[in-house]
Amino acid sequence: MLHQAAGIVGEELALTTHIAFLRAVNVGGRVVRMERLRAIFEGLGFADVRTYIQSGNVFFDSPGEGRAALQRKIEARLRKDLGYEVEAMVRTVTEVEAALARDAFAGVEVSEHTRLCVVFLHQGRPPKVALPARSPKGDVEVLDATDGEAFVVLNQQPGRAVNALPFLTKLFGQPTTSRFHATTQKIVAAAKKR
Repeated sequence: MLHQAAGIVGEELALTTHIAFLRAVNVGGRVVRMERLRAIFEGLGFADVRTYIQSGNVFFDSPGEGRAALQRKIEARLRKDLGYEVEAMVRTVTEVEAALARDAFAGVEVSEHTRLCVVFLHQGRPPKVALPARSPKGDVEVLDATDGEAFVVLNQQPGRAVNALPFLTKLFGQPTTSRFHATTQKIVAAAKKR
């Protein structure tokens, strides 16, 4: 594939497909149309920009910038264009596939009140976090973690949703965003389609 970027014309650049999992998009009054998100990412020079569902999942191709650099670049542009902070947890498709391949939820008994979540960590897993970890109420259980993801079971009571955010923020000491396990699998499949 020939690509023009950073003044390089006619040279082949290796592009990698990334997924930006955006935190707090289209919740709490922060409404962003997917067309606008795509335009923001295209304005950053990314190729093949696509979105998946309305919860802030953006696919894009970019040459080999590191995770932290991409996150800073995206967050600065979102802050400028939207007028508020939006954390971006950026992963390659390969990284998310590897995280899912861990099969961290094997052996978990799933009921109608159980929710399996993949939680994306902004800075990676801190070394001091001992797992598994349970919230004081027992409604949030962190089973395992990689350098970028945590695998969380939510145990809901009928009629009450679990707010895992306070526990996860305290445990990991950084911003997180989560997607249901099944949704994460669908996101990866969609990101691989062209």
